[in-house]
Amino acid sequence: MADAGELFITWRWVDHPAGAGIGVVPREQVEAAVERFAAALPAPGETGGLENVLGTGELAEFGTEDALAQFLSATFLPYQLAVQLYELYTAGVRPRLRIQPSPRVAQIPWELIAPDAGLRLVEIADVSLLAPAGITQAPARVARSWESERELPVVAVLDPRVPGFRADSVLGSVLGRMDVAAPLAALVAGHAAVDRLVPAVRDPLEAFRRTDLDRNWLGEALRTGASRLLYVGHVTAAAPESGRSESATLHLACTADTLGFAPVERDHRPLSARDLLLGTHTLTDDPRSGPQLWPIPSRVALIACESGGDLRFGEALGLVAAMLTGGAELVTAGRWPLPTDLAFQRLGGAPATSRPLQDAVCAIDAAHEEPDPVAAINDWQRSRLAAWRATGEIEYSPLIWAAFATIDAR
Repeated sequence: MADAGELFITWRWVDHPAGAGIGVVPREQVEAAVERFAAALPAPGETGGLENVLGTGELAEFGTEDALAQFLSATFLPYQLAVQLYELYTAGVRPRLRIQPSPRVAQIPWELIAPDAGLRLVEIADVSLLAPAGITQAPARVARSWESERELPVVAVLDPRVPGFRADSVLGSVLGRMDVAAPLAALVAGHAAVDRLVPAVRDPLEAFRRTDLDRNWLGEALRTGASRLLYVGHVTAAAPESGRSESATLHLACTADTLGFAPVERDHRPLSARDLLLGTHTLTDDPRSGPQLWPIPSRVALIACESGGDLRFGEALGLVAAMLTGGAELVTAGRWPLPTDLAFQRLGGAPATSRPLQDAVCAIDAAHEEPDPVAAINDWQRSRLAAWRATGEIEYSPLIWAAFATIDAR
């Protein structure tokens, strides 16, 4: 896809006789669709609007969400391509659809759109995003292979304590009080039982809200060798109008005296995409590059608000780009701000036993162990869609399961 006033959409088939094609969406239609969809999402850095998003927003009720999905499909899915996909669907073939969105439409969840009433794109195709060629073909990039690293440990950064911020503050806990019956506690216990979890813990609850998970710890853990990186916490994304995608930051347990490019926030210095790309270049007399300090494993899950936000920039140099440059071949990240489990319960009326965010983390973590993680994540999304369609319960809303995009550089 390419933004040039209008939105130009081109496609081609690999190993299939269907021809290539091109579609054009007028500027007014693109802007109307993007604005309508954005109005249904949580606003970055704001909590006051969550009650409306989870209560009366278009993604909070199946009927309005289905109408929105059909509207998005009518806007962005070219008719000729829709026909080709439907012909494959009726023939029992599910193709792999790899999308490279333009910055203007990077938040649109292609899995969600409805090419026909009662049918979503994720039900007729496996969907992923295509990593920008400028990143995957960069001379300095050294891609790592899942096949050669799959037995190595999983490095897990789970809701770390951010110095200077209380648990109930803006950079506080995203998972809330953890208990042994929680889905994520079971996930940790499973990895720990086979000695594949870093940090190593005896009690699963010891993996959460740690104070030692700073950038130095992360670098050492990654340099020792890892198959995957699982991050669940806070990301602060740069605003697209700033033009500074490299300013996106991960919030670890780094203190204010930590060396880095990002500005200090209270007692804390975040780890920015710029750090991950440049390392200590210009900061020390003996600099090391970002990939040397933090060699990124083959598969990465960034479960955080707008962790995939660099795709909204003309030059994508944010956290996803940093992970791919550092060695990842596949990254799953969030397109928009993610409501917490507590928000679903208190503001959306979800049952106290429901944990949609934790369930998403578990599903993505399990998918990243599979030979085809894209298909596995899509399978999970299809199961959530089926539950959403059958029950209309808020815990199955696409606000969580459609938020995640998998960027594939393979």
